[in-house]
Amino acid sequence: MSEAVDKEYLYVFLDEGGNFDFSPTGTQYFMLTSLAMRRPFRIREPWDDYRHELLEFGRNVEYFHCAEDNQYLRDRLFRILNQHQQDLRIDSLIVEKAKTGLALRADERFYPEMLGYLLRHVFDKLNGYDEIIVITDTVPHQKKRKAIEKGIKHALKTMLPTGMKYRVLHQASRSHYGLQAADYCNWAIYRKWTTGETAYYDLIKPAIHSEFDIFKAGTKWYY
Repeated sequence: MSEAVDKEYLYVFLDEGGNFDFSPTGTQYFMLTSLAMRRPFRIREPWDDYRHELLEFGRNVEYFHCAEDNQYLRDRLFRILNQHQQDLRIDSLIVEKAKTGLALRADERFYPEMLGYLLRHVFDKLNGYDEIIVITDTVPHQKKRKAIEKGIKHALKTMLPTGMKYRVLHQASRSHYGLQAADYCNWAIYRKWTTGETAYYDLIKPAIHSEFDIFKAGTKWYY
């Protein structure tokens, strides 16, 4: 344990928006958003305090999920994110699905490669850490999970900087407030792109370091 304490760790929490349906009935966009924080996590105390306030008020809230939470909850939690924006780094990758090539749409390629693009960008901008711990929500597509996880390992091995120490863990979002906070950030960015609504987006905007459309003409992230 003492060796771990002496190291400098960065935690990167990931959330996704949109779906994997490339038909006309699917979502227009797919997004991956990362929320990077280092310990001590300063949003932990107000985030946890608010959940216990709700319990004391008679609301049996186990965890937060932005799309399902009401406006009152959203307002309070986005205010917490806004008040701690100096402790957060948000990066988001936007995929306009109609522009995605047919081969890339395969489950074992699409999610892993989009994740690789985002993490490569984030890791390139973060220096001075001994190890980066990446935590994603449970990998989608239960039946195809093994193929997706294999694709993730391959994509990260080929895309990420040589010598960079990192771990990628998959946990249920209810297990960590960092994943819930990433869900809130991703929801606000997704709403901006899909509906033009920016009220919540503006509260986290100062913490957004990048927001790139991977298929935009001329972008260095597309090949």
